[in-house]
Amino acid sequence: MGDHKRTFTDVKNVILSAHEEIGPRDKVSFYNKWAEQYEEDVALLEYRAPGLATECIASHFQGDKGSAKVLDVACGTGLVSLKLKDRGFQCFSGVDGSDAMLELSRRTGLYQDLWQCLLGLEPLPVQPDTYDVIVIVGALSVGHLPVSVIEELWFATKPGGYICMTTRANADNLQYKADLELLLEEMTRDRRLSRVSVTEVQDWERAVEDHETGYVPGVVYLYRKALAKHN
Repeated sequence: MGDHKRTFTDVKNVILSAHEEIGPRDKVSFYNKWAEQYEEDVALLEYRAPGLATECIASHFQGDKGSAKVLDVACGTGLVSLKLKDRGFQCFSGVDGSDAMLELSRRTGLYQDLWQCLLGLEPLPVQPDTYDVIVIVGALSVGHLPVSVIEELWFATKPGGYICMTTRANADNLQYKADLELLLEEMTRDRRLSRVSVTEVQDWERAVEDHETGYVPGVVYLYRKALAKHN
């Protein structure tokens, strides 16, 4: 018998269950079960966010990529850091809520540090003003992390460092996207952040909801932490 190959219908059923409104600990349990099939499934989904975020960071980062400290938040199996390594970054730390995902990240050998943390319920386990780049791909959406985690990412970023974030822009996530952008606007007005790049992408990933066809859109945000505090 040949190896069983997953189909897009399999992936669709998984993604739809992930989008359900369940508690954070249930969500972690879901990702623990999904971990071994995650990379195969996101390939079938044609999920572009890791590559798009990587290109955004690599094209705007100013400094020595080899020595830059990168914090990969909701790092999953390590897809984003693997892509960033290909673009010259070398110093990675990762945070995720799922032990099974963290074990797969550990196997990559990329990360100097890995922490298990239920963001939104537990504080980010890092020191303030530490990272040159913080990237969070896939976790900023309805039913996952609250937009308030951006405040924690800001604290962990060095003055002058970068925060790269992604979210979907389909109908089911529009209110979350609006709330995220409102917070980013407030932090920009307060001169805590400056906007570097906001890139809207139409073909973000294959649509899975029954009322959607083709591909759903998404957005990559890149902001920079202010060099100095403002009164």
